[in-house]
Amino acid sequence: MSDLGFTPDEMMTIAAARALKNDDVCFVGIGAPSAACNVARLTHAPDITLIYESGTIGTAPDVLPLSIGDGELCDTAVTTVSVPEMFRYWLQGGRVTIGFLGAAQLDKFGNINTTVIGDYETPKTRLPGGGGAPEIASSSGEIYITMKQTKRGMVDKIDFFTSFGHGTGGKDRENLGIKTKGPTLLITDLAIWKPDPETKEFTVVSMHPGVTREQVQETCGWPVKFADHVEVTPAPDETELKTLRDLQARTKAAHEGTGRGQNKFGSQRDG
Repeated sequence: MSDLGFTPDEMMTIAAARALKNDDVCFVGIGAPSAACNVARLTHAPDITLIYESGTIGTAPDVLPLSIGDGELCDTAVTTVSVPEMFRYWLQGGRVTIGFLGAAQLDKFGNINTTVIGDYETPKTRLPGGGGAPEIASSSGEIYITMKQTKRGMVDKIDFFTSFGHGTGGKDRENLGIKTKGPTLLITDLAIWKPDPETKEFTVVSMHPGVTREQVQETCGWPVKFADHVEVTPAPDETELKTLRDLQARTKAAHEGTGRGQNKFGSQRDG
């Protein structure tokens, strides 16, 4: 906890949640994207449609899922469809406005690596892989990315090309026949970034309270570009913080086996 009354992670999650609108149809990644999307749903965007890769549509989890296969997602969904239908009809059919992803490695053009760190044949670390992220990155109307800033994570060149962002920049995406916008927003624990309209390189447009330009550069693996006018991200308000902390507390209790005796409607369930 900082002297400001909130942590960098809380600031990141809440800043990401604010970017979502009530009428968005959002394909949600597990982890930080899931937390941001559900804070948005519980605050300013109650009618947002959240879709998870397992086929759950309009889900409203009371706790954050451990994975796309978490029963909480299906239990609270409006409907659940097959994975082929999810991808071919909903995602590739152009019905998803926002794809919300995380990244193990990210470059300045929004290309994502979630496959391996190091050489593919003899990696230092083998990661979970792309799952549906490559399709989400290409077929969602636009992509939001959230991650903590480190030089290990935000690199000049990713070790493996898992999900396509803006390629080498400029009109690379368009030249490959990809018609969606690609990454339009990067939210980290230090700043908010948007792609330059021409080069598509991520540029800092807002820094979180108390953050300096030096901190942003020290935790980034490429020379950072700052907008002509860099704003200060509004601090989380009381409602936003309470919503996030209550969600995290419920999740912790549920995953420790102390909070899943009853669901939010008061009835008993397994777990």
